[in-house]
Amino acid sequence: MSGYIVSLHWIYTFVMLGGALTFLYLSRNPRGVPKYEYVIAIIIPSWSGAAYLSIALGQWLLEQPDKTVYFARYLDWVVTTPLLLLALALTAMFYEKKKDKALIAALIAADVFMILTGLIADFSSEAIKYIWYVLGVVALVIILYIIWYPLRKIAIKGGAELKKHYQRTAAYLTVFWVCYPTAWIMGPSGVGWTQQATEITAFIILPILSKIGFSLLDVGGLRRLHLPGVDK
Repeated sequence: MSGYIVSLHWIYTFVMLGGALTFLYLSRNPRGVPKYEYVIAIIIPSWSGAAYLSIALGQWLLEQPDKTVYFARYLDWVVTTPLLLLALALTAMFYEKKKDKALIAALIAADVFMILTGLIADFSSEAIKYIWYVLGVVALVIILYIIWYPLRKIAIKGGAELKKHYQRTAAYLTVFWVCYPTAWIMGPSGVGWTQQATEITAFIILPILSKIGFSLLDVGGLRRLHLPGVDK
C-alpha cells in the first residue's frame, strides 16, 4: 500500500477513537436517553476504527493483480451497519414499551445479507460479480422499505417531534447508504471507472459521515426530545 492509503487509515482510526470518546462523554449525562443508545454509539466507531487499524497495519487485505480486496471493510460493515440500523429502529420505537423484535430481525438479516453478497462479489469473476451485486442492491431496497414504511409508521405514532427526528435521521442514513454501492460499482471492484485511491478515499469519508455523523445526529436529536420528568 502507498503511504497515502496508510495515512488515510491511520487518520480514520483516530477519528473513530474520537467519536467513541465523544459518545462515552455524552453518556455520563444521558438526559433521558436510554443507556443502550450510547452503548451502540460507542461500539460502532470502536469496532470500525479497529477494523481500519488492521488495514493501516497491512492486515486483512488481499492484493490481486487488478485490485486489492479490503476484507477488513466487510468485517467492519457486518458488525457496524446492523448496529446503525438497530439504533435507527430503536429511535422509531423510542416511545414503544414493547419493541418489534421481528421487524428489527428482518432489518438486520437483510443488512447482513447485503454485506456478505458484497464480499462474495469482490471475490467473484467479472461476469458473476454483478449477480451478487444486484442481490445486494435488492437487499438494500428491502432495508429502505422497512426504514421508510413500517418503521416510519411507528415513529409517527410517537408524535410530531419524534416523527420529525426520525425522518431526518432516516434521510441522512439513506443518502450515505446509497452512496456505498455507488462508490463500490464505480471503483476497481466494479466497472473500474474510478481509481483505487478514489475508492479508498470514498470509503474513508463515507463511514465517518454515516457512522459518527449519524450517531451524533441521532443521539443529539433524542437528547433534545421533550421527555416528561427529564431536566434538560
